Amino acid sequence: MSTLSDWITEVALELGIEELGELVDPAVVEPLVLDMTRDVAHGVARPAAPISAYLLGLAVGRAAGAGPGERELAEGFAERLAARARGDLSP
Repeated sequence: MSTLSDWITEVALELGIEELGELVDPAVVEPLVLDMTRDVAHGVARPAAPISAYLLGLAVGRAAGAGPGERELAEGFAERLAARARGDLSP
């Protein structure tokens, strides 16, 4: 792959989720997931970062169509995980 953006686009096609628009737009996905996983990796443990990204995807998929737009939902979930990892949120 030449860039992370290309990789995101290719993975979305491979997984058949390219129609999700903003949720698979590299301009949205890169900062959302990378910022959250950085905070989790530094605040909890490195192995917690990819697991948290996976769980974020499950939560967004499960809640899709249940209220706010999926992008806002993903951003909210990601920020809550990052805040918890930084110690800004108590359990």
